[in-house]
Amino acid sequence: MPTSRVPAAVAAFLQILRTAPGLSGVRVVDGPEPTNATERDMILVGWQPGGEAAVAIAQDFNAAGARTRDEEFQIACYAESRRGDKDMAVVRNRAFELLGAVEEALRATDAQPAAPTLNGTVLWAHLTAGNLQQAQSDGVIAGLAFTVSCQARI
Repeated sequence: MPTSRVPAAVAAFLQILRTAPGLSGVRVVDGPEPTNATERDMILVGWQPGGEAAVAIAQDFNAAGARTRDEEFQIACYAESRRGDKDMAVVRNRAFELLGAVEEALRATDAQPAAPTLNGTVLWAHLTAGNLQQAQSDGVIAGLAFTVSCQARI
């Protein structure tokens, strides 16, 4: 029996994002990556600027008898858009489009009925928080640090 559903859930989440129609052409990265100034749009799973935890985990017994445990965890993520000009509105709007595509990928559809359960690895997963960040460095950058919260039974 696994001690945590985190490894399977993160792997499933990455697979869902990498095959999401709304993220075609967007680089989806597992964990942190050095800044790539030529990459226009990307999503990082398991990393946020200034964040300390890739995934925050809490567990407790599900019921008397200690046969199962409930696990809650939050996956830190970051969606970023950058351009070489000075039009902040373009990258800000694109960052929110990326976030919307992530949220859409986590919804059940006929093609992806198990998306909200991260392909059966958790009981449910959903986007729960976000923070917009903007900067200028060789052009404009807008990023959304966001959290995907999950509930699992182990």
